Amino acid sequence: MKLTAALSFLIACALLTAADAPTAATFIGHDKVAGALANGGPMLTASNLIVQGGHREKAGQVEVHEKETDVIYVQDGEATFVTGGKMIGGKPTKPGQFLGTEIQGGESHHLTKGDAIVVQAGTPHWFREVPKSISYFVVKVLK
Repeated sequence: MKLTAALSFLIACALLTAADAPTAATFIGHDKVAGALANGGPMLTASNLIVQGGHREKAGQVEVHEKETDVIYVQDGEATFVTGGKMIGGKPTKPGQFLGTEIQGGESHHLTKGDAIVVQAGTPHWFREVPKSISYFVVKVLK
């Protein structure tokens, strides 16, 4: 099944880059996965990673995570996603996390179903345009 393969790929990528990867396997049932993709939300939280689903029907705010690398896999839909550049209007929301209003000088990526993008910790990123909707997996690898 494509969904299971995509989730396995993302978790494997995260575990390969994480220093203290867990040794046990964690099963996430299809109902929980489908719910996270439909509404956004966590599927798994560990000391070195977070697996969550995301769903957007409109643009978001610019984000910067100082200690989280995001591995994003688009399950459905499309969006214009901007990375890099300089965050404008950034304000801290919690330790190591910032939200802003736009990115100046970043690189635009047109994301569609099946695309993946890795955003290194400290890199501004932004779902600038979401024409209809987008559903995606995010594996956050924690430093």
